[in-house]
Amino acid sequence: MAIATAILTILHLIMAVGLVFLILLHSGKGGLGDLFGGGMQAGGMGGSTLAERNLNRLTVIAAVVFAITTVTLAILLGS
Repeated sequence: MAIATAILTILHLIMAVGLVFLILLHSGKGGLGDLFGGGMQAGGMGGSTLAERNLNRLTVIAAVVFAITTVTLAILLGS
């Protein structure tokens, strides 16, 4: 049980740092997302680029894993 808690805690910390990094990469006004094509849209074309969509997918996946590890750690440490 202690090994599972340690592994989940390490995974939780990695996901927390990764989630912060992914959120900071999102495009804004001259943000870090522009480095990966977030600000390179053609004049009349709305919507997001492939890099931006992939960044959104990675952020959602990281958030779901973070939520799962949070609930799992709460259950493990609460008992």
